[in-house]
Amino acid sequence: MKAIQYSRFGGPDVLEIVEIDAPSPQPGEVLIKVGAIGVNFFEVMMRQDRYAVTPPLPFIPGVEIAGTVIALGEGVTNFSAGDRVAAALYVAGVQSGGYAEQVAIRADVVVRLPDEISFPAAATLQVQGLTALHLLRSHPAAGKNVLISAAAGGVGSLLVQLARRGDAKRVIAMASSAEKLALAQELGADAGIDYTQVDWPEQVRAATDGAGPDLIFDASGGDIPAQCLALLAPFGRLVLYGPLSLSDFRPETEALKALIFGNRTIAGFSLLPHLAPKRLASDLGELFRLAISGELGLLPGESFPLAQASAAHAALESRRTAGKLVLLP
Repeated sequence: MKAIQYSRFGGPDVLEIVEIDAPSPQPGEVLIKVGAIGVNFFEVMMRQDRYAVTPPLPFIPGVEIAGTVIALGEGVTNFSAGDRVAAALYVAGVQSGGYAEQVAIRADVVVRLPDEISFPAAATLQVQGLTALHLLRSHPAAGKNVLISAAAGGVGSLLVQLARRGDAKRVIAMASSAEKLALAQELGADAGIDYTQVDWPEQVRAATDGAGPDLIFDASGGDIPAQCLALLAPFGRLVLYGPLSLSDFRPETEALKALIFGNRTIAGFSLLPHLAPKRLASDLGELFRLAISGELGLLPGESFPLAQASAAHAALESRRTAGKLVLLP
């Protein structure tokens, strides 16, 4: 079967298509013919060897897939050949293998798909959907002015909608272009701020009637977290998530004083500790129901053939994309 791997770290060009043996399902596993593969920014960073974990080489990336069950390992009784499913490889502790035509994975991290959910939609709602869901479970938006960076991206676009559904007082979207901000506002944001403009902090203050945001979700990194910290309302919270660069985030003494005396909080968020196989079906089921009912719109991102994984990575790395990028075997 065909798969995408890299044998050295570097740019998108290190991704190459290879022929490898198709896997056989071991006891407790299912074998899936892959229909869609989610592409994530942390996979770009892993390819560059800039992520928290350095993968062993050669390496086949990919942690979220959707497709059709084609074989069952010994002891698997809750699935049948032909079932449409989503598989969250990372919940099983597997950080690789998804960029392939077939994947064998533990049955307890496989979730049956409703007929109304396409394979690309299922890929969209795994890493990024679950991240948005658990961010707002951990840091509720009700009654708050909420600022969301990268608001037209995979997680950000879902955060906008879930925060609005969670009774936020105001939802303020940040993005890098008028087109992305228009998308975020179509999804329910009350205001849009272009963070490439020098006066964006003043625009945020104006959008909150001078009070500042009560809750900020930031995945941008760079110098934005420090500026967000300065914007927080008293008792406000800055939540940092995703594979963001924090090399420029060095709060000075005055910022720390403002943090302490303003009862402000900086919180970190990582998805994996929130996930467990026994809760995966119910969490994804909630997202599937919202998508089917129309309460959660999915931004149509670009799709690429599996053989063009390098082009998909280049597009994601450019940060000019919106929505979720997927590979189609």
